[in-house]
Amino acid sequence: MIHYVIKRLIAIIPVVLGIAFIIFAILNITPGDPARLILGANATAEAVEQLREDMGLNDPFFVRFFSYICNVITKFDFGSSYKSGIPVFKEILKRFPVSLNLAICGMLGSCLFGIPLGILSAVKQNSRTDNVISVIAMAIVAMPAFWVAMVLMLIFCLYLQWLPAAGAKSFENYVLPTITLSLANGCSVLRITRSSMLDVIRMDYLKTAKAKGVPSRIITWKHAFGNALLPVITTVGSIFGSLLGGAIICETVFTMPGLGSLIVTAVKTKDIPVVMASLIFLSACYSLVMLGVDLLYAFVDPRIKAKYSQER
Repeated sequence: MIHYVIKRLIAIIPVVLGIAFIIFAILNITPGDPARLILGANATAEAVEQLREDMGLNDPFFVRFFSYICNVITKFDFGSSYKSGIPVFKEILKRFPVSLNLAICGMLGSCLFGIPLGILSAVKQNSRTDNVISVIAMAIVAMPAFWVAMVLMLIFCLYLQWLPAAGAKSFENYVLPTITLSLANGCSVLRITRSSMLDVIRMDYLKTAKAKGVPSRIITWKHAFGNALLPVITTVGSIFGSLLGGAIICETVFTMPGLGSLIVTAVKTKDIPVVMASLIFLSACYSLVMLGVDLLYAFVDPRIKAKYSQER
């Protein structure tokens, strides 16, 4: 198991470097001059050119990329924001807890919404209950996340005045964003849970357990769901990894100071150090989350644990 973990951790390095290269290349070809953005529209051409020279923007592409990577590896220096002048990583660490809390709440809400309904839909296959759940899930998927967020704000913030509309200072600030994320991602969990449960329910060992008089509740939750859990874990892990930096709509609509809103602002202003550092950090986090998902497989299925232990 330890050998497998070490191999996966080493494999993350080229993945992150490849992502860093792609991001750097995209930012290099997008329109906009960082020096001009820093100095403003009224700056002289001489001042802009001098700043470009000082920042190394006139160097060849590969020279700038390898210089950036060397600074990251040797000094752990991701640069400073063009806009605020604050070290980028300090800004990321300040905003990451908001995105992490939102991702955890969204993941838990998706599981609480999707897994029970997915199991119920599979157990009641082709019944009225199954049809109602399917229709509700399709209707929720068809609703844009930003529209759901705005409707929730209109009802609970404007009319009822039960919850705050913006910020991330207290638990109440996370309620509406969590509902928004749970509805959108919970439908994915619901569909994969239903599909996986239907595959397992048809197995002969469940028919044998039912013939022996094992209660339906034990058959469903212990035998069926336990063996249908791997695809659900994969989906939930992917949702959690994407929510770490992908809850951009919620962070924007509810004005939450997370990584998603930071990246959007940095892209608009072509704040290259912020975009680079944020996406590198998120790619590393996503890779670690997926490693955690693979390790969780080993605790759910002993056969996978034995396979990992045999790898050298």
